[in-house]
Amino acid sequence: MSEIDFEPQIQHHRRIFFPNLLSHHECKELEFIHKCSSTVGYRPNVFSTTLSHLIATNSSHFIIPFIPIRERLKDKLEEFFKCEFELFIEFTGLIRGASIGWHSDDNRPYLKQRHFSVVCYLNTYGKDFNGGLFHFQDGEPATIIPAAGDVVMYTADERNIHSVDEITDGERLTLALWFSRDGSSDEDTKLVSLLSQHLLYKNLASSLLPLPASSNMYWFSQDQASNDQFGFNICWARLHVLGYGIYFSQDISCDSDVSELMVKPVHLVRGAELLDQEFANILHALQVVQFFCWKESALQTNKSNTDCKVVKLSDAQREKINGLNSVLLNDVDLASRIFCRRPSNSEENGSLFSNWTGIVAAIAAWEDYVLNLNKQIHFQLPYWRMQETLYNVQLDA
Repeated sequence: MSEIDFEPQIQHHRRIFFPNLLSHHECKELEFIHKCSSTVGYRPNVFSTTLSHLIATNSSHFIIPFIPIRERLKDKLEEFFKCEFELFIEFTGLIRGASIGWHSDDNRPYLKQRHFSVVCYLNTYGKDFNGGLFHFQDGEPATIIPAAGDVVMYTADERNIHSVDEITDGERLTLALWFSRDGSSDEDTKLVSLLSQHLLYKNLASSLLPLPASSNMYWFSQDQASNDQFGFNICWARLHVLGYGIYFSQDISCDSDVSELMVKPVHLVRGAELLDQEFANILHALQVVQFFCWKESALQTNKSNTDCKVVKLSDAQREKINGLNSVLLNDVDLASRIFCRRPSNSEENGSLFSNWTGIVAAIAAWEDYVLNLNKQIHFQLPYWRMQETLYNVQLDA
């Protein structure tokens, strides 16, 4: 497609910064989705969660929280840049970022369809991470200091050359979108097709549990090689940094294929204890644990009537867990550096993770949350199919 002839207004206003455009709840919900769904990304030290990946892993329902946010961002973009043309969303994704040098977002031939960029910050510099400042090469604002809820919008061409500093501590999380004037680049058309194939003949019950993708998509090593001798499985590692381990109740060998391990039923382990609750697979366990981290305050106050059965690990079980750790988490130091995290107030006070009742409460709460999202996506899908786009369906009373 030929280069856009931008209007004078766009030439003058190349970028805009909106503080607090996303709510605290929206940021935390997207953070939860990313931390339990992401895969190894397209650049070193990057982890990403795309909408197509959510569909492929039987987590289509997680698309629902994105819909009103995307609509609000598109409206703001069109309003500020006074767009007298239709815009299409070319890409939507959650990104755990890394440093990158000076570049424009359309700096490759296969990226020329990107005309506008939107970056939404989901967590805060100095609180959740250090480093990772966003710099424009010229113009104002020159530097963006990320804070949860803040949004920056800019043209994706050479007028907005930018870079990101190295992240020295913690995880810098963003929601990134690119917009295009080229209708053939519209991601919604592809997403509606994928959703139709995936959900049309499925009932609600079969849509609740996640299904892991290929194991190499979850394998991280410093040189990005999918070599099981170096690195770690990121699902396993995220549980590890939160203090949890995984136990396979079935007879699993340390020599088992990692792809097989990803889909086997598991139990959660912490210290010398095993929770007597089977999860469908490691992604299921990770979603529940991350949901607990997101909703910890509410779950701590509502857990009094929760029945919790915990058993002590035997020596044989410990040996089995250690053997599997040597396969799936064979670089503990690297995992701790990549997913290093700062303790919440509950952790500092010793209340978070102090017992299993919060996790057991999270299992039921997660099921309610996922079921509600599933109902919404099954309701909205027929309307999306008619319009070939994702939007927040509003029915007249």
